[in-house]
Formats: sequence, structure tokens, C-alpha cells
Amino acid sequence: MTDKHNVPMDDYSIYGNIFSYMGFPLTRDLDDTQTDAVVMGIPYDLATSGRAGTRGGPNGIRQASGNLRWEEKRWPWDFAIDERLNVIDYGDVQFHFGDSEHMLKQVEETASSIVASGKTLISLGGDHFVTLPLLRAHAKTHGKLSLIHFDAHTDTYSEDEKYSHGSMFYLAPKEGLVDPSRSVQVGIRTEYTVASHEYKVIDADSANNQSAEETIAQIREQVGDNPAYLTFDIDCLDPAFAPGTGTPVVGGLSTNRAMQILKGIADLNIVGFDVVEVSPAYDHAEVTSLAGASLALQFLYMRASRKA
Repeated sequence: MTDKHNVPMDDYSIYGNIFSYMGFPLTRDLDDTQTDAVVMGIPYDLATSGRAGTRGGPNGIRQASGNLRWEEKRWPWDFAIDERLNVIDYGDVQFHFGDSEHMLKQVEETASSIVASGKTLISLGGDHFVTLPLLRAHAKTHGKLSLIHFDAHTDTYSEDEKYSHGSMFYLAPKEGLVDPSRSVQVGIRTEYTVASHEYKVIDADSANNQSAEETIAQIREQVGDNPAYLTFDIDCLDPAFAPGTGTPVVGGLSTNRAMQILKGIADLNIVGFDVVEVSPAYDHAEVTSLAGASLALQFLYMRASRKA
């Protein structure tokens, strides 16, 4: 068996030479019309309020993706990614160390060029603040977005700090980037009030106690056919499944429950994805990095399922 680059699959070392996510070509060539999706890292953690370390998230996720390369078809999907998608790894966005404003500029400009080229962007954070410039970039092409947000926290806090990973979804509606009335947050289990924001909330107890199908139906009803951006904070998962993160909160979703929900909304008009807040320094046995790598692969399968 050979892949599309005519390299015998048996010649691949699953764990050797892991320079890119899933071993996808490492390139910044956006002119290739055959490319469908782009993986991009954002190694930033200056907006954290808890434990730092998410600057190592993109590399941790890429390294853990070596555990996913041996399986040609990822269960329960019935096709292989490279049967339907051409994917590249763009590498990491480069910005001046310690300069949050430059990060915002570089991420927005880079993401804008990728999205405007017609390619689907999957971003690897970094702390959750990186989603703000990603939303700005996607809104330029797709207009006001629905937000599908998996997290333990609402991140709708009006804070004095200019750069905070708890304020993105307070700022995004004010900038006209997202429509809260057509958006949903899943897995929330920290303090919030219904009056504090307009997003629909499916809290962690509901998401855990009701069936995955019920959660899927609620998300579908809320978002409809609107273009949507999906952001997944790894702390949506219970610390048993994702210990390596800055602000772990017990009582979260299992990886199995999260993957079921994601598969159930694969046919929604989701135009961009990110997985954020993976902090390898607090991980154990790559459990969190593997979860992040698996979520990114799930996003790719979701995108590929719409290209039959």
C-alpha cells in the first residue's frame, strides 16, 4: 500500500521524524489548489490566569499525533483522511516573544490569508485568547459566525486585563464577530448567570446526564445552517481525561462523550476549528496531548465527511 506521495506505508516510522501533525507535509504554500485543510500552531500563553505552559501545546499535540498515524481509518469513520482531504501543516505562527499585540496581528493576518484562500484552518493553541484573532480572520470571509464552544468556563468575563483568556467571548460579540443568539457553549461548570450573556449553555451536568443525541440536537437547533466556528478548550474534558491544562475543573466530559457529540454535528456549516489550552508540562503519559491530537483529527474527519 502506498500513500498519495507514492511512499510505501510500511516505510513510515510511526514515531520517527514527527516534525508535523500526523506527518502531513510541512509547507507554507497556500497557492496549491489541491490543499483542502491547513493545520497551524499558535505557541502562546501570556493571557493565562492559571498555570502557564500552553505555549508548548502545538508541539505536544504534534508529537502525540504519532500515536494516531498507524491506523489508516480512524474508528468509527469508514474512510481514511487522505481519501478525501489534502492536508498540510503550516507550522507555527511566529511573533515577537512577550508581545501579545504582535501575536494578535500575526495570527489574524496569517489565518486571514489561509481562510481567504478557501482552505479550512485547524489551529492548535496556545491559550484560549488565540481564538479572538482567529474569529476576526474567519469573520472577514464568512461574516458573523455562530460559536460552538466546548469549555469548563464561559470566557465571557469583562476583565480589566487587556489580554485574558477569559474575555474572548465577551469581546467577540461587541466586535460583531459572533451572534450569541445562534451560539452554544457545552460543558460549562464554573460560575455564570443566564443574564450575564446571551449564549445558550449546555452545562456539564446536562451534557453528562442526557444522551449525546440530546446534546447534538440542541446544538443543531441553536446553530442551524449559519456558518459556525468550533473552539474546543481541552479543559471541557474532565481532568481524568485531560490533566495537562492550566485551569482544570472536575466534573467534565469524557473524551468518548466529546467525540460522539462532534461526530453528530459534522454536517453543520463549520468553517473553522481550534483546540486550545493543552499544557504538556502538567500532562501525564501524553494523555492530554493525545486528546488534543485526537480532537484535531476528529475535526479533519468532520470536514472530510462533507466532501464525499
